[in-house]
Amino acid sequence: MKNSTVFALALCGALAFALTGCKYDDSEGVGDLAAGSELVDPNANTAGTDVATDTTDEDEAARRAAELAALNARRDADATSLADATGVPFDQDPNYARCTDVDFTPVYFGFDADVLAPSELAKIEAVAQHLKLKTDRVVIVEGNCDERGSNEYNLVLGEQRAIRIFDYLVKQLGIDERRVQTKSYGEEKPAVVGSDEAAWSKNRRGEFAVYQHK
Repeated sequence: MKNSTVFALALCGALAFALTGCKYDDSEGVGDLAAGSELVDPNANTAGTDVATDTTDEDEAARRAAELAALNARRDADATSLADATGVPFDQDPNYARCTDVDFTPVYFGFDADVLAPSELAKIEAVAQHLKLKTDRVVIVEGNCDERGSNEYNLVLGEQRAIRIFDYLVKQLGIDERRVQTKSYGEEKPAVVGSDEAAWSKNRRGEFAVYQHK
């Protein structure tokens, strides 16, 4: 009887140990991190991130370049500017001199945009009125950007902004296309030096350089 009791106690102890061991092995082997898995920091930079970003920038620049080509083609289909006809921009033509008696307010654009806001149209209309009164004068529309983005991208965007103003002067306000040229400075000619929105908003613009035939 005594031996049976000892045997029973020993058997219960063995079963308890076995059950405890199984629970430990299960929690270590089949949890959230299974054997052979690797813990990854969700905030860590992974290999290839920079390459993917560069590819996206290149694709966006290519899209902008294609848009610019389409805008230029549309403009040239409607009319050929004097610069296209002679190959000489007004600011390099010895027959023209820069006018210093007029200073028109710049036309401002939204971030990464070339759309003319309704509030800016009166500024272009003032230039058109001046050109109609001074028939011996011409204008270069200069497109500008803020410092963000690559030089190449901003040159394209600056040209698009200038072309939008060109189109409004010629197609909507009736200015002879031969009296209007476009030029892009991209980010190279900031009106305000700075790296905040207060400066950037003043640099996203189109300006008017007026010239008179000598």
